[in-house]
Amino acid sequence: MGFCVAGSLDSNVNIMLRPRVRSCSNEARIRSPSSFCTAPNFDSVSFKHSQKQNHKAIQTRLFLCKQDSVEFDERKSPNEVREEIKRCYELINRLGRGVVYLGSSRMGPGHPHYVQAQELSKEASNSYCNFLPASCLLSVNNIANLLDCTSWSGAGPGLMDAVTQGALQAGKPVGGFKIGKEAGEWTASNYHPYLPSENYLTCRFFSARKHGLVDVVVRNNSLDKTAVVALPGGIGTLDEVFEIMALIQLERIGSELPIPFILMNYDSFYSKLLDFLDVCEDWGTVSKGEVSSLWKVCNSNPEALAYLVDFYGFSSSNKSSNLTKLHSTVESSST
Repeated sequence: MGFCVAGSLDSNVNIMLRPRVRSCSNEARIRSPSSFCTAPNFDSVSFKHSQKQNHKAIQTRLFLCKQDSVEFDERKSPNEVREEIKRCYELINRLGRGVVYLGSSRMGPGHPHYVQAQELSKEASNSYCNFLPASCLLSVNNIANLLDCTSWSGAGPGLMDAVTQGALQAGKPVGGFKIGKEAGEWTASNYHPYLPSENYLTCRFFSARKHGLVDVVVRNNSLDKTAVVALPGGIGTLDEVFEIMALIQLERIGSELPIPFILMNYDSFYSKLLDFLDVCEDWGTVSKGEVSSLWKVCNSNPEALAYLVDFYGFSSSNKSSNLTKLHSTVESSST
């Protein structure tokens, strides 16, 4: 059994050992002496725990991975969280508000939703057009260029990486609020593989991270063009989606102006969730039409872009100029 653990000096570490039989579980509690954290050449540490079934002492070896471990320090003071929230706001003030993308960390470059997410956030540049037939070019839409804003995400892998890549290819600023380890990852890191360190913040606390992801879409005047785009995802994505939805519902998001909220229902990914919310209406836990008033469900990138055009009331001349730009891109790539 090998896994990572990190603890501060003289702290208690709880370790749950779960055997294959579901009804049995063993708990070991160790107290870390100073030598545990300061010994330079340790590979493992041994400790004893008693098993409830036969009360025999079992010797267990705990393997410590020195390179991949990330410390998850306990909160010793609310000031630590406050300071991290302050750093989130400083990053936002430096890079500017914009669109926040919420999505799965597990859907990598080989997944079709990765490609769709990347296209949604990127510009149809000449280098990208060379890989696409002319008939597909008009569907390669981008939000970064339409709203001319910063693209934000959790700065992780999967669909978060897709939108980061897309926005960078569009030549637009990118920011992120990272955590040490995303769901599905075996190793943890405080560093992004290619973003400059000044473009993201690795958060210790989820509460601070959520503050950042919410504040980036706040609109205080009509010049602010922001949006929330929920891509396919799992537990973490749904946590963020429903928290932001609740803040909008209760008018507690802190924005003076409405914020467009788009749920990307690629390949009917969220259809069963939408069915469940309809059931909630039937039971009376949400009002009729309440959920649909909080977001816009879009099945494709062109649909999402068209919604933003209408939401922000872009003039027909802007639409024509964007269309002309795309047509010129098609012609240049075909010559």
